[in-house]
Amino acid sequence: MLKSLTCIATVLALAAPMAGAGEIKNPLTDTGSWIDLKDDVIGAVAPLDGAALFDFEAPYRAHDAAIVPIRISQSPDAADITSLTIVVDENPAPVVAEIEFGAAMMPLKFETRVRVDQYSNVRAIATTKDGVFMDGRFVKASGGCSAPATKDMAAALASIGQMRLKSFGTAPAMSGALREAQIMIRHPNYSGLQRNQVTQLFIQAHFINRLEVFQGDEKLFVLDGGISISENPVFRFQYRDNGAEAFRIRAEDTEGNVFEEILSKAAQT
Repeated sequence: MLKSLTCIATVLALAAPMAGAGEIKNPLTDTGSWIDLKDDVIGAVAPLDGAALFDFEAPYRAHDAAIVPIRISQSPDAADITSLTIVVDENPAPVVAEIEFGAAMMPLKFETRVRVDQYSNVRAIATTKDGVFMDGRFVKASGGCSAPATKDMAAALASIGQMRLKSFGTAPAMSGALREAQIMIRHPNYSGLQRNQVTQLFIQAHFINRLEVFQGDEKLFVLDGGISISENPVFRFQYRDNGAEAFRIRAEDTEGNVFEEILSKAAQT
């Protein structure tokens, strides 16, 4: 269990509402790389308007391009989102993550932090029984994929794979209740575009590429990720409690490391 995490302020910012995010109008633009990317990401599908299915929030101008908060949430009467693809059009590796959700995650409310390498559309592509839906925001940020890590390599690797859970609210675990939790994982998530600050040589890409989260034996979500997920990844989500006492978390990275934790739901903010 972690005693502390780096970037405490940004974690708190993720936990709180994004100031003005619902007020700032920064819709997707028609410019950029999406036309060339589309077929590789979703094939020949013509996505429906995602605004009818979910709300997507991201800042118009990011405070830090290496940890840009994004939030996807849907109303209780919306069709279940079974999978989600997050894309930053102008990143070197545009697909941030592909995520599959279990029934307990509905209605979906999911937050994380991403790297944005230059001014770009950031989009969410959701799949439901009714089809594929897309929405997003245009974000002004640059340099996120090459931004230096917050710790030196030795310090970062010494704590790699450690996890921390926060459960929000004070109500006891109860089957059927909607609850919120936040999982934080220590990992530098090197993008391959950062330089060692001493040698000035590029640091080899090394990041979490798979994350599995269960409550007891029930799947909440499974994520396949790339270099665009931020350092020390943070995931906040809503779920329907099944009465299990703990989350079971398994993460793998590109070096073949496997990290597993069982974290009690009793952890509070």
